[in-house]
This record gives sequence, structure tokens and C-alpha cells, in this order.
Amino acid sequence: MRIATAAATATVVALTLAAGIAVPAASASGTGPGAGASVDGFWRMDGYGTVLALDHGTYQEYQTTAVSCLKGDSARRTGPGTYTTGGDVMTVRLGHDGDHATLGTAGDVGHRELVRVPALPAACTRPTPKDPLTTFDVFWQSYEENYPFFAAKGVDWHVVRDEYRPQVHDDTTRTELFDIFSRMVRPLHDAHVAVQDGARVFAEGRPGTEIPDGELDARVKKFVVARDLAGAPYRRDFANGRITYADLAGGDRIGYLRVSGFGGYLPDDKAPYAAQLAELDRALNTVLTPERARHLHGLIIDLRINGGGSDALGIHIAQRLTDTPYIAYAKRARNDPKDPSRHTRPEPIPVRPAHAPRYTGPVAVLTGGSTVSAGETFTQALIDRPGRTIRIGRPTQGVFSDVLERALPNGMTAWLPNEEYLTDTGRTFDGTGIPPEVTVPVFTPEEFATGRDSAFDRAVEMLGARSTEH
Repeated sequence: MRIATAAATATVVALTLAAGIAVPAASASGTGPGAGASVDGFWRMDGYGTVLALDHGTYQEYQTTAVSCLKGDSARRTGPGTYTTGGDVMTVRLGHDGDHATLGTAGDVGHRELVRVPALPAACTRPTPKDPLTTFDVFWQSYEENYPFFAAKGVDWHVVRDEYRPQVHDDTTRTELFDIFSRMVRPLHDAHVAVQDGARVFAEGRPGTEIPDGELDARVKKFVVARDLAGAPYRRDFANGRITYADLAGGDRIGYLRVSGFGGYLPDDKAPYAAQLAELDRALNTVLTPERARHLHGLIIDLRINGGGSDALGIHIAQRLTDTPYIAYAKRARNDPKDPSRHTRPEPIPVRPAHAPRYTGPVAVLTGGSTVSAGETFTQALIDRPGRTIRIGRPTQGVFSDVLERALPNGMTAWLPNEEYLTDTGRTFDGTGIPPEVTVPVFTPEEFATGRDSAFDRAVEMLGARSTEH
């Protein structure tokens, strides 16, 4: 098993760039010994604690730990190597030898590596007890084997087990168990960590930040429209109100693009990724016309209230902001249940120029503690963007990974991250968030009370100054 280091990550990125950013992917059919082989069978996923059973058009996930095996998602085949459940479309592509494959999911970036195995683990062939103590053990083990950030958070997970396991007995109620789980993970202050029991959910962000919700989004949008976009000669909402574009008043030719999430673009909250992408393209094609692409002197991208969603939609926007291919980041997952320092091979995520009008001039990205998840990966995707890009505001929330959903024996659910998003030097921003280059207040009570928007004003000032230089 490989240990991914910063040097290894930089090497992967360099090789990928030299090769024209060809992302490694398995062949759909193969030309080697596995050519013509079926994807049916059992597959162990590198990282993620998951085994897949593919059999005559069915897809069944098994979530495994050293002490358990529980069924996860299931799907039906809808095309060659393609499986669909709800709005998710997953594609399994067979490797050349027939014993390796990749799994990709629409709306996600990157792929998951699969290795063929002869059978399901023995634990998957027998029922898992549903009592409180077994549920506790599966909960603890799921974090023990997958969570990458205990050391960074200063949490000794073994000490946590020793403190809380004696409190669990056969007569422990669901409410009591939920409260125990919540107390166990609270010190992580990780917005991608959650405990769910039906409608009851525990989740908590980084101290001093506010996780965005509909109420905060609506309040901020009303403030921005009234203050920052007053007098704008052109302003329009798109994507179910999640995207706003405006040409700002004045003669500096500055555009303003507010994105409050990378999803939820249609009234149907179960709309598939393809429909979300089409709605995003409709917005981008409407506002990023050839004329604007040529004549804008600056573009403000406001991510200060952004609840995340699909990383792939963020990459899609980045493709409209460059004429030169580059690497957004490299993605890896924890890949050893006993050693959190071991990871899957980092997979570089490319940004390729879109076949559509592109704006390549100066960009000011506004961020804050309510910039979360896919809002952060999009911010990271712009760090190495060719051209002039500056970040203004406050650090982002500090959660980047896809969320790993783990079923518990009693029907509860645990949510946790298991991935890292790396810069070309191997740096991650988990926990701390991506820092701004220019630090100013973001939607503080004082800013609201006095009608100030320091981040917006600084962006206009800096972009306006740059426009006068040319």
C-alpha cells in the first residue's frame, strides 16, 4: 500500500500536466487479458471501507469495518456499466486485466479504485446485532478506520471510547445513545461530521462560524441586492435563486456573480446532476456572453454564503474562467484502517477550458466561515487559476471531503469525511479553511448595523484599480 506524501503529490501533478492533463481512468472494455470480461462479481474499494456486489444488473454496497458489515446503497443497471439510484448515476469501468475497475459518480470529481475479490467478507453473510453496545462499536470503528483528522483536531479517539463505552448498556435508549454519539464527536468541530436518527440531527461547524441555511442566505441576499447591487444596469437570478449575476453600476465594467450553493438549482430537490448542470449552463450562457467575456475588466465571485453541493459544478464554472488547462487540486482518501497516514494515490482533478465563451481577466473571490464544502473546493480550484485571482474576506469553513454515510445497526446514521484535497505542494486546508489574501470583516453584526460590506467594497476598489492600469 502506498503512502502519499507532498512530494508524491507534486510529482503526480507534474506528470499529469506534462501529459496534457489526462486523468487516469480504466477502460470501458479493455484490450488486455480482461477484454470482454463482465463487471459482475465482488469488488473491494480502495479506501471508503466498502465492498460492492454487482450481479445481473444489480448494484449492492456493503459498508464494512473490522467488527461489522451492513448493507448500503443499492441500484439497478441502466446501461453498460451504469447504475442508477434516485438521482445518482454511477459508472463502473473495467480495467485491462479484468480484476481492477474504477467507479465514478455523476456530480463528483475523481474516481474510486476497485479490486476484484472472490467473495463477500464473512461478516456480510450474517446479521449484525442491533443492540446499543454493538451499535456503539460500529459507530466508533467507522470513525477509527476512516476519519483522517483526529491528530489535527487534538482528539484521542481511543480515550473517547474508553470514556463513553462503559456508559452504554442493553437498556440504553435511542435518545441516550444519540446524545452519547453527539458528545463523542462534538470536540471535532467538523461540519462534515453528523449523527442522525430520523429527523434528529447533530452537526456543528468550526467555532466562530455560522453554517449557512435558507434564512441566512435570504437575509444576506436581501442586504447585498439593496446595498451592493443598487443601480445595477443588469441584474438577474438563476438556478432557483441560487445564482445571481449583475453588471455593477459605474464605469469600471465589473461583473458580480453570487453562488450560494452548487446544487438545488431546480425546484425538484431530487433532480439528477445532468439537470442541475443544464441549469448552470443556462445561467452561464446567459450572462457570460462573448461581449462580456471580452469587455469585463473584473469579476467578483461571491461565495461568502455557500452551503456546498457538487464539486463537479464548481469545476464547470472554473472551466469558463481560463484559456489554459491546469490542475484544480489532487484528491485522495484514507486507505488503511489502522494507519491514518496512508492514503490512496492522489488523483489530479483537471480544469479544461470550456467550449463556450470564457472570461479570463481579474477575479476577486469573496469567502468567509459560511463558505462550506463544495464552496471551498471551488475556491481551491481558483488558487492556481492562470491569470489574476485574489481572495478577500475571511477563512472558509475547513471541510472539503465528500461525506461518507455509514449505516448503524439500530437504524441511525453516522456521517464523516475520509478524504483530503491537496494543493500542488501537498497542503490541505481542512480544519483551518482557505485563508484570504486580503482580510476584512464578513457579515458581522457591526457590518449589518452600519450598512457596510467591506469585502465587496475592497473587491470593487481592487478590480477598479486594476482596470485603470490597462
